[in-house]
Amino acid sequence: MSGVVPDPSSPPSPSGDPNLGAVVVGEEALQARIAELGREITADFAGRPPLLVGVLKGAFMFMADLARHIDLPVEFDFMAVSSYGSSTRTSGVVRIVKDLDADLTGRHVLLVEDIVDSGLTLRYLRQNLSARNPASLDVCALLVREGAHEVAQDLRYVGFSIGSDFVVGYGLDVAERYRSLPYLCAWAGPT
Repeated sequence: MSGVVPDPSSPPSPSGDPNLGAVVVGEEALQARIAELGREITADFAGRPPLLVGVLKGAFMFMADLARHIDLPVEFDFMAVSSYGSSTRTSGVVRIVKDLDADLTGRHVLLVEDIVDSGLTLRYLRQNLSARNPASLDVCALLVREGAHEVAQDLRYVGFSIGSDFVVGYGLDVAERYRSLPYLCAWAGPT
């Protein structure tokens, strides 16, 4: 796991938006780490191409870039779950908004998450997907919030460990905004 904590002297977001704070993980660092994860997954899943299950909407950019670095014939499916709504804090209740189309029975499944924070959503997804009888179920998370150590120990692939700041960009949002940023930055706007 690569640990990234923003440098207090980090420049503010290049966008100039006053709601965006310092860059937490830059575009080059993101792409370099995703390429490394792709190589690891390619080696680990040789001979058993995985079904990538992306958690919408936050993981879609990460999953697309990750898939380009996995040198195997991967397949894709998506789930949408909600625990945040338009808030910057979890509601504590996870619900499926869009379920998978694929049958997981006997498949090697790689769940692709944008961020593991409290672990509530991940715990729910693991139980739900395990009940569908996959041959294997592993998790690849772009970000793990520091303090989620219990959950992080069970993750096979992790991009970065981040601090307590709420982050946006590269698929992560606040009220559906900022997903298209090519980097991750701290949220400095109203909560």
